[in-house]
Amino acid sequence: MRILSLLLLTIFIGSSCSSQKNADMSSTEIEYSAVSRGLFKEIIVQNKTVKVTNGRNAQPVEKKIEDAKWKQIVSEFSKINLENIPNLKAPTEKRFYDGAAIGNLKITQNQKTYETKGFDNGFPPKEIEKLVNLLTDFAKE
Repeated sequence: MRILSLLLLTIFIGSSCSSQKNADMSSTEIEYSAVSRGLFKEIIVQNKTVKVTNGRNAQPVEKKIEDAKWKQIVSEFSKINLENIPNLKAPTEKRFYDGAAIGNLKITQNQKTYETKGFDNGFPPKEIEKLVNLLTDFAKE
């Protein structure tokens, strides 16, 4: 009986933590930007909507995110350790000699901001690569 109770308690705690992470996404803002002399791209995702700005003086284009795509974003977001984001190391250094735009990921959750150091646009750190690729897909549409 104790084993069964312990098993049920473990399942309950695990599922409540998972649902808490999903609930937090409604107040979470994820912002990806890529900047160089000739490029300005900004993608902001919040609460099943995305705003894409392509160009320094361009107006942002806002649209709803499909449920399937939103589930992918939530899934990849849940795999990220927010406290570790400022410590991520860029895999390449092309941005140092204008070989690539400077990419940056900023996540704001519960009034706290987590921001990466600059990395090459198109070559994000492995820990956030799938999330960044999902975000940059919106700029291609």
